[in-house]
Amino acid sequence: MNPNFNKNFELFLKKLTNLKLLFQKKLSFLPVPEYVLFSIYAIFTGAIVGLAAVLFHESIILVTEISFDHIPEYLYFVVPAIGMLILSFMTYLAPDTAKRKGVSEVIKAVALRGGYIPFRTTFFHFIAPVLCIGTGNTVGPEGPVAQLGGGISSKIGSILGLSDARRRVFTAAGAGAVISAVFNSPLGGIFFALEIVLLNDFQSPTFSALVLASVTASAISRIFLGNTPTFIFDEISIGTYNHLYIYAILGLAAGLASLLFIRYSDTVERIFKEKILKKYPRWIPMVIIGLVMGTAGYFYKGIFGIGYEAINNILAGSELWDTVLILLLLKFILVPLILYSGGFGGLFAPSLFIGAGVGFLFAFGINYLFGINLDTTAYVLVGMGAVLGGVNSIPISAILIIFEMTKNYTFILPLMLAVIISTTIVQVILKGSIHIKHLEREGYKISSGRETNILRSIFVEDVMRDDVFLVMEKTSIGKLINKLLEQPHATFYTVNEKGELVGTISENEIRPIITEYQHIRETLIAGDIAKPGVTTVLKSDDLDYTLKLFGSSNVDQLPVVLRNAPLKAIGTVWRDDVINAYNKESFKHNLTDELAEDLKRIEKTSLSKVSDGYSIVEKQAIPKFVGKTLVQLRIRNNYGLEVLMIKQNKGMFDYSVTESEIIMPEPNYVIQSDDILVLFGSDEKIEQIKNW
Repeated sequence: MNPNFNKNFELFLKKLTNLKLLFQKKLSFLPVPEYVLFSIYAIFTGAIVGLAAVLFHESIILVTEISFDHIPEYLYFVVPAIGMLILSFMTYLAPDTAKRKGVSEVIKAVALRGGYIPFRTTFFHFIAPVLCIGTGNTVGPEGPVAQLGGGISSKIGSILGLSDARRRVFTAAGAGAVISAVFNSPLGGIFFALEIVLLNDFQSPTFSALVLASVTASAISRIFLGNTPTFIFDEISIGTYNHLYIYAILGLAAGLASLLFIRYSDTVERIFKEKILKKYPRWIPMVIIGLVMGTAGYFYKGIFGIGYEAINNILAGSELWDTVLILLLLKFILVPLILYSGGFGGLFAPSLFIGAGVGFLFAFGINYLFGINLDTTAYVLVGMGAVLGGVNSIPISAILIIFEMTKNYTFILPLMLAVIISTTIVQVILKGSIHIKHLEREGYKISSGRETNILRSIFVEDVMRDDVFLVMEKTSIGKLINKLLEQPHATFYTVNEKGELVGTISENEIRPIITEYQHIRETLIAGDIAKPGVTTVLKSDDLDYTLKLFGSSNVDQLPVVLRNAPLKAIGTVWRDDVINAYNKESFKHNLTDELAEDLKRIEKTSLSKVSDGYSIVEKQAIPKFVGKTLVQLRIRNNYGLEVLMIKQNKGMFDYSVTESEIIMPEPNYVIQSDDILVLFGSDEKIEQIKNW
């Protein structure tokens, strides 16, 4: 690329950053209470995200019209294949950006990266699903729009200079807001963000941001797209309360269908990842699946695109049972094939479609076999909610989305019953949502969020104390009390003649015998009052595990042992030290977010002074680091340096280092060859790694 262009572009980015910093400084001096400012940000975010959702919706319609309205019907079968071919080319140009797709990426960003989503990722995942859905591929819009809303909110948060914690909230709020706009379901959007993105984090500031953003986005959507229900049907009859057991059986069937769909999706993903995509160029399976999709759509046009029109036909009873069965099987089979071969889309709309098919066939079968006159429309609606909740593990969101998309309350009781049963079946068997399981297969453990990952990055040996208070189990009570008076807050551990831990003595064991000391001082020994058994930790245990032991043991300190000598104490770890270590590491993460813009401009060989004797430096990952996790590298222990962040220069939109993606140093992150480590430490330690 032209050197002058690079220089001018770098200068432009620096000016842009200076303007942004000036804007953030002006904001900080506004005489407005923080809560009011927080609310304004949420409303502003909702408005922008709502407009983005409208643009996304209209873009799909435009691409669909261009793809199908100007060609004869006998050529429809090639349209999805053309779309998949274009997508394969986009993936070839930006492979790393392309693979960061779906709701799981939003969860990862919120839980592990402080809500940071690169704008190039947002832009890419706006274009790709529009092309995928617009060319007839049978996937849903909600995964991409959640990423779109989260990405836009993340960018707004960065421009406004929000802290790491606040940006997490607004990224989740943006994802929920765009769902509320697309589905015209503000309550559903709120609980989507809570149940999926925030992993059921019901905090007050979080909830208020979600409400304001979702309501605003939904209002914007209604202004531009109208307020008519997505699903239209005549009056329905849910039957008498004696029929509730039938809805419960439908919930069971929907749960099994959800489980089967998830298992099938996992199998398809594994086959593509481990076999097909290693053997063939990506464009070959993508085009083949596109042709299969197009051929299916040629014979059954209801399978093209999102599928809401076909669902309305099923609700109206205008489809025969065999047609519904074929559409159900096609949707069930094709969606994972499209997504895991390289297509872009979501699972909400397919879940609704599959649920509609399951509900219709269930009611039709009951009517046919037992001569009962069940209203198939009611069972279609309940089936939609049950499969939506089961596949995505979002019981509350599923109930609210169906309620708001139909604007009908009459079937809410059987809907709730079936959704809870379906979701429970999936949760009991899978023990997690489809999105969390996907991240776990990639090596991420985020079921408890970012706090857990911080604790897992610190080890007992980093915070342990060398002192440990041991007494022989035959020590007299008098000597024991004297020791306790010298160390009033310590816990003593009794050991046998081999020096092995036997029991625990704390103030709780001593206090009851103080009043009887004169009578028992000659008869009792330490072993008599010690609580038998000792809970221990290894030097190599992380603080997440250690903190759980503190909770279950109800103690303030634990003895530290070695793996090859599990009963020989070499030190102690204290609850307060664990909490202080977490607070220090959490502060470092938040400081990293604030320093990110400045750190992007540090040259790889130069230092940025932080204070006397301490600096920050960027270093390219050396070959022996590549392929290893931060846990395995133990940079803090081996080099005396802290990894503040990791920078990646990837993607088709990167023209300079200022466009690099910031990644938080999570313990399970695997170092890549082009990663740049941002390190903090003393000048002496940094000088020692000068020749990396």
